[in-house]
Amino acid sequence: MSDNSPAPANGWSRMTVHGWFVLMIAAITVLIAVCAVVGTVMLDRTSTLSDQLTARISPASIEAAKLQKALVDQETGIRGYLLTGSEEFLQPYEEGVDAERRSHTQVTALIAERPELLSGLNVIHDQAAAWRAGYAEPMIAAKRDDGTVPAATVASGKRAFDEIRALLERQNGLLAQARARAKADLSQAEGIRNWAFIAMIVVFPLAALAMAILLRRAIGRPLDQLRGASRHIAAGDFDRAIPAHGPADIRQVAGDVELMRLRIVQALADSHRQQVQLREQAADLDSQAMELRRSNAELEQFAYVASHDLQEPLRKVATFCQLLEKRYGQVLDERGAQYIRFAVDGATRMQVLINDLLSFSRVGRLYDDREPVELDLTLDKVIDDLSAAIEESDAKIERSGPLPSVVGDPTMLGLLWQNLISNAIKFRDPDRPPLITIGCEPAGEEGWRFSVSDNGIGIEAEFAEKIFVIFQRLHSRETYSGTGIGLAMCKKIVENHGGGIWLDTAHSGGARICFTLPADSNQSRTQLAAADAEGPSS
Repeated sequence: MSDNSPAPANGWSRMTVHGWFVLMIAAITVLIAVCAVVGTVMLDRTSTLSDQLTARISPASIEAAKLQKALVDQETGIRGYLLTGSEEFLQPYEEGVDAERRSHTQVTALIAERPELLSGLNVIHDQAAAWRAGYAEPMIAAKRDDGTVPAATVASGKRAFDEIRALLERQNGLLAQARARAKADLSQAEGIRNWAFIAMIVVFPLAALAMAILLRRAIGRPLDQLRGASRHIAAGDFDRAIPAHGPADIRQVAGDVELMRLRIVQALADSHRQQVQLREQAADLDSQAMELRRSNAELEQFAYVASHDLQEPLRKVATFCQLLEKRYGQVLDERGAQYIRFAVDGATRMQVLINDLLSFSRVGRLYDDREPVELDLTLDKVIDDLSAAIEESDAKIERSGPLPSVVGDPTMLGLLWQNLISNAIKFRDPDRPPLITIGCEPAGEEGWRFSVSDNGIGIEAEFAEKIFVIFQRLHSRETYSGTGIGLAMCKKIVENHGGGIWLDTAHSGGARICFTLPADSNQSRTQLAAADAEGPSS
């Protein structure tokens, strides 16, 4: 295992997956915005340049040509009039003046935003006005008066118009330059616009590819590494360290998984140690089990010896003592006869004790047949077997309702009822007949809770545990017979069936023994509910 703690993070590595996606979206948004702004600016510029070229410069050039023609028509008309004296040649002059005025107005409006062109146009207008005032109008007046035209005036007028013609050529050249510049600017703007759209078409896929590669390197690859390492660990390679790369949240997840891996490794190590301990304990348990089997075998051998080898001498002792009393009773004195009775009584009690011990040892060993048992039928058989004792004591047995069915050994459960009812009859109150009440109610997960209550002499609370210990007696043999093994056997039977037994110390006016047995099925609960509706029976 290696130390997989990440190094101190810089600004980029502190970003989370959400931060990377926000960054990518922001970059795409900025790129789209830049391309949109460039495209919009270029579209607006091409539209502006196109408008200037088609709506101003080109119409201004046309009107400037008309202005030049109007001035030439004026000069031609004046020259024709001076040569011929015919008034018809003044018509082109007058029309040229009107055309010049209209063209000047239109050109002025079209080039109002271009001061360099507008100043040249004003100079031409002023020169034309000066030519008409200083040459054309005086020549017309002189021709009309006496028909003579001074040669010096004609020469000066020609020089003045030549200056106007030069100004017109210069103005047309400036308009042509402006038109050429506008066309060049328009072409450049259209080129930039086209390149901008081409760049958008090309840059967007490239940007998307670059962002995909970046996201792959920044997010996808760390996730693949984390997934691959996790699968190796899931396959059982717990020594494989979890790499912590990529955004902060992925590194955090990797750190958590790595911590989990370390805990799993630690848990596995602890489990291995526990398995070693369990194997050692299992070996010890096997040894103890072998010893227990050997002990049980010896116990079975003892039971065999007790049932056969010990009882036979006891029967002989009792039989020969009785024969001795019968044959030599007249010879023996009272003390001798008493000794013989003591021997017979001791042998008889020894036989009873051995039989009880055998019965106690057989619980859970020989009698362990598990089958559904109807407790009502079992109780009825026990009451029938105890009919003589019940009639002799004038006992009365009541049930709070029908008893359920449980899974157990019918012989042992019958012995349980027999011991409890026999004790209730044996330890009765001498001043009243026994009244024995058998109750039953559901006990939740424990199954069923049974109770056997009587109105006898009762049991003190301080002996609540002692009465279930084998050979423990609360009364002398002269007062009550028995070996003190009955309730101990009841406890062993109940515990062997998965229940518990105890003395109800809160009960007064007699004794109440309670015990639990696991429920057989839901059918027994249905039977109990139906019996509750009918009431108790005796």
